[in-house]
Amino acid sequence: MKKLVLILLILSGLSFSASSQDFQNSELTITKLEKNMWVVETADKTTMYIVEGTKKALLIDTGTKCSKLDSIVRLITQKPLSVVITHIHGDHAGNMNFFKEVYFHVADTVLLNRSNPYKGKINFVKDGFVFDLGGTRIEVVHMPAHTPGSIVLLDRKTGNCYSGDAFGSGQVWLQLRPHLPISTYASSCKRMEQLMDSGITKVYCGHYPYVKKAYDKSYITDMRKLAEAIVNGTAPESKPFETRVSIGCDKPVISTLGQASIVYDSERI
Repeated sequence: MKKLVLILLILSGLSFSASSQDFQNSELTITKLEKNMWVVETADKTTMYIVEGTKKALLIDTGTKCSKLDSIVRLITQKPLSVVITHIHGDHAGNMNFFKEVYFHVADTVLLNRSNPYKGKINFVKDGFVFDLGGTRIEVVHMPAHTPGSIVLLDRKTGNCYSGDAFGSGQVWLQLRPHLPISTYASSCKRMEQLMDSGITKVYCGHYPYVKKAYDKSYITDMRKLAEAIVNGTAPESKPFETRVSIGCDKPVISTLGQASIVYDSERI
């Protein structure tokens, strides 16, 4: 069976290494980062993660437009698969319809795409929900601000956090539609700091291709300090932020402190 899979991959112009379980085509690359954990990096710099236990596997986010994502994930793991979405933005939930069932936080239902609706079964998660993969438990923690239902996924055994866009990738976009106050983000950062004081050591972000590493607590602390400074009016001078993407801010600006940058609406603090 493995020989047949390899032959089919060669004929289709794809590459797959049986020893490292790495995979690459024109749309995405899959790399093993840790034991039983892979990062999926798309050509447009979005990110998914695959975590495998002894009995089940978990796909975190579904990226943008990736052909046959469900089949590609099966090249990495054959175990029963659950799919969880960190937040309902197109670059993280774009391929949900490849899967019959997904999990996400109820507060993000407002962001579901009505023009291309999800046709499968939706399961809602909340604080403390656990995906038991067998020897690996992935815990949900609600971290609102980037979106109302943004969540992070914790593997307390390895010290890993899979954060989606909750804390950005060096730069976090806040006050997108629907708008949440920056004080909400400061509270989420403070909660993440507390989790890192209790054993979480690595934050794997939602756009890994930009950074090629996991963040430590100092990054989250910089984000919290910057958010608090923006609320208090003591942040470093902001600059106009230009983007081709409609982000829901009337007058977006960017401010930077240490490792952290926050894009926000200067009229909606």
